[in-house]
Amino acid sequence: MNIGISGTGCYIPSQITENDHFSENEFLNSDGSALKHSNEVIIHKFKSITGIAKRRYVDNNLNTSDIASIAAEKAIEDSGINKEDLDYVIFAHNFGDVSYGKSQGDTLPSLASRVKHNLKIKNPRCVAYDMLFGCPGWIEGVIQANAFIKSGIAKKCLVIGAETLSRVVDNYDRDSMIYSDGAGATIIEASENGGKILAHASETHANGEAYYLFFGNSYNNELEEDRRYIKMYGRKIYEFALTVVPQAMKNCLLKSGQEITAVKKIFIHQANEKMDEAIVKRFYELFNMDMPDGIMPMNIHEMGNSSVATIPTLYDMVRNGKIANQSIEKGDVVIFASVGAGMNVNAIVYQV
Repeated sequence: MNIGISGTGCYIPSQITENDHFSENEFLNSDGSALKHSNEVIIHKFKSITGIAKRRYVDNNLNTSDIASIAAEKAIEDSGINKEDLDYVIFAHNFGDVSYGKSQGDTLPSLASRVKHNLKIKNPRCVAYDMLFGCPGWIEGVIQANAFIKSGIAKKCLVIGAETLSRVVDNYDRDSMIYSDGAGATIIEASENGGKILAHASETHANGEAYYLFFGNSYNNELEEDRRYIKMYGRKIYEFALTVVPQAMKNCLLKSGQEITAVKKIFIHQANEKMDEAIVKRFYELFNMDMPDGIMPMNIHEMGNSSVATIPTLYDMVRNGKIANQSIEKGDVVIFASVGAGMNVNAIVYQV
């Protein structure tokens, strides 16, 4: 019996925000001093490094749990299952529902419970809980769903990754240009002829690395409001990712028993185009190979970095032919890999 993905769905917000939207921003250093370059130079450099030209923001009336519910409905429909047969709803996010114009994240009740409510699932034995694991949260949710099904305590699980990072960015921080909103959902279940999770690996590095991503004050020291925003040490994250992620991917692939030449696609967290390319190149260098052309689908150019939503959104888009020159076929071996707050790293080797 195989345990794999039987259905996918995503929600791509309709509001498109292009890079020139930030041309009038007052970007500051972390100490509150002005950056030495003009916004034109800052935005050009940002685009050349991250690859991001556009990002998606949700409408003001929507929250993370709302867009997650839409993605979940699509995944349930795609899989053809009865929603009442779900044993678990596992919702990976980081900030809860942050309503437009508000500064406080709302996680009471849990976002997973809100999705179950929105989906009108009546079965009380369908257990709903949230996953806080940084950007790798969706992969970790899939790993847990796999364990539940393998152990016999579950048959079908809904795993969601969603975030509205536009609600927690500091407009005075140039890193605010990276973040976006989105939701992706998957149904994980056992079947005779479906996809198969071949291996997985997870790590948490918290001996000095725990606060590479954190909640911090605005770079504008003159603001009087007591509010926190998503912050990161970008250089430290870059160096950490290039050191740790390729080896974790290699370990996972070796554990799967698959050859490196069998890998058709690598679905990596859409964090930063240059960083993602460097990670995958270094992964192939561990096998004394060059990175194959087209191995790494990307949607960050148009979607931005929606954290935990990036991989399930990307996978759904490729699976449904919505990214040019990218496709997957039955039997293909692919790798899911992510890195994020914690600092957490994980990977799955999956046969479609």
